[in-house]
Amino acid sequence: MMKDNLELVRSNIEKAAGLAGVDPKGITLVAVSKTKPVPLMLEAYELGIRHFGENRVQEFMDKKDQMPPDVQWNIIGRLQTNKVKYIINNIWLLHSLDRLALARELQNYCVKSGCTVEALLEVNTAGEDTKSGFLVEELEEATQEIAQLDRIHVRGLMTVAPYTKDKDYLRGIFAQTKKMYDEIAGKGLPGFDFKYLSMGMSNDYFEAVLEGANMVRVGSALFGDRG
Repeated sequence: MMKDNLELVRSNIEKAAGLAGVDPKGITLVAVSKTKPVPLMLEAYELGIRHFGENRVQEFMDKKDQMPPDVQWNIIGRLQTNKVKYIINNIWLLHSLDRLALARELQNYCVKSGCTVEALLEVNTAGEDTKSGFLVEELEEATQEIAQLDRIHVRGLMTVAPYTKDKDYLRGIFAQTKKMYDEIAGKGLPGFDFKYLSMGMSNDYFEAVLEGANMVRVGSALFGDRG
């Protein structure tokens, strides 16, 4: 089942990339493995998946040493400031840099540890009360402050779109996020080297790729709803 699911996801990514006029090989698939057992993750690994996304730091720490060393770990859930010390030097990319307090804590810990962190700014493009992330109107001030934090390397933006079957609405949200991505990337801010636009999950990754996502976070469409 996993193999069939993965083939379908990759096929859909290729179709969307073709319609968008981009190379599907440039689109990174992050397997959202939160709540999934290690044996199922190893099955995905054997099929070629190298990027795994976890929400909870404790779950990530429990799984990390049970997976092969070349796994690229992505933290995609809201990160508490007191958990920063567990992810530094242990993950490939933090998708959810969603507030200035977290940015300051990342900076402080990295200064003390003599390291840096790769991160995406999470943007609450739709302005949903239930979602975290910088609001659109907060981005200008936030990027200016984060640009002063030399231990944070900002690699792009991430957004979580509202859950809806309205494909046109979703494409609008993703298009707006891509526009912000391009605008910020063009400013040449210190420490900002944009490479990744992380948009799209199991129900909307096709629309996300159509609108410029080069990183998608897929869980249930890959692993199934259980496991």
